[in-house]
Amino acid sequence: MTTFKDKILLITGGTGSFGNAVLKRFLNSDFKEIRIFSRDELKQDDMRHKYQAKYPELSNKIKFYIGNVRDIDSVRNAMHGVDYIFHAAALKQVPSCEFFPIEAVKTNVLGTENVLTAAIECGVKKVVCLSTDKAAYPVNAMGISKAMMEKVIVAKSRSVNPSKTSIMCTRYGNVMCSRGSVIPLFISQIKEGKPLTLTDPNMTRFIMSLEEAVDLVLFAFEHGESGDILVQKASATTVEVLAEAIKKLFHYNKENKIIGIRHGEKTFETLLTNEECSKAIDMGDFYRVPCDKRNLNYDNYLSKGTGRNGLTEFDSNNTELLTVEETIKKLLTLQEIRDEIFTWETK
Repeated sequence: MTTFKDKILLITGGTGSFGNAVLKRFLNSDFKEIRIFSRDELKQDDMRHKYQAKYPELSNKIKFYIGNVRDIDSVRNAMHGVDYIFHAAALKQVPSCEFFPIEAVKTNVLGTENVLTAAIECGVKKVVCLSTDKAAYPVNAMGISKAMMEKVIVAKSRSVNPSKTSIMCTRYGNVMCSRGSVIPLFISQIKEGKPLTLTDPNMTRFIMSLEEAVDLVLFAFEHGESGDILVQKASATTVEVLAEAIKKLFHYNKENKIIGIRHGEKTFETLLTNEECSKAIDMGDFYRVPCDKRNLNYDNYLSKGTGRNGLTEFDSNNTELLTVEETIKKLLTLQEIRDEIFTWETK
């Protein structure tokens, strides 16, 4: 994209699954520099060596910054000269956030506030923040902190001229094979000869690949307006269907073990709420939820309302539910899955 020519991109939480997917997509692009911002020096060093070995002619384009989104000074230190930001730093594990909710607030809410404040101060042109389906009708600490993060994003977008800094948000479901997700757990259990542990066989979840996650961020980057929340119309599957698909791929026959719902889990997830349908715009493969541009004048809230546009809530129960065969086909699009199957079959 010519938009990226000679520009600098900053990825917060850049050593994670999303950051690696962005690097894979854009390392050979016109970006002058891609900055990886995170707090783990070991992951940064591993990442540095990986890209130096694999892409020696391009690896000098990657710059690493140690810091924490909780510390605004460290964020500012990485922000000078930056044109665009993909904000992916977050605490994402539902059980750990349930036990340490204030830590989720510090990273997901206050950390996002720091990133956006520094971006506005430094004149960053565009910021795309990553949210989750768990922010819609949240029932757990992780989802609540992400819902608050979305409110911070929308509020910040109102406070700055979009021609100077444009801020938007993407909301998506489970990313297959991302760190801490259920698919690597199932594969690990197969390798150890254990039964696959299912919380609730009928639980439904949106599933998407890392490539689709990057596509959503790019769609928001290209088509979103400041204050927007962009949602992809993802397909979903039940936990049982996902487990059966993985077992078929690995020719594994052990019975599943039902362990019950864990701390803070839902039986299904929502990407577009019923309330958001009053203003959401259907864009084909995506929904766009524009920012409410009204000012803080209570009279307007008493005398003026908004109508509905015919859209209905979009959740993992009313979207396309994949069969075992369709789930297998989707899993096989992932290089990680193909590599694991090859290793399993040749051991």
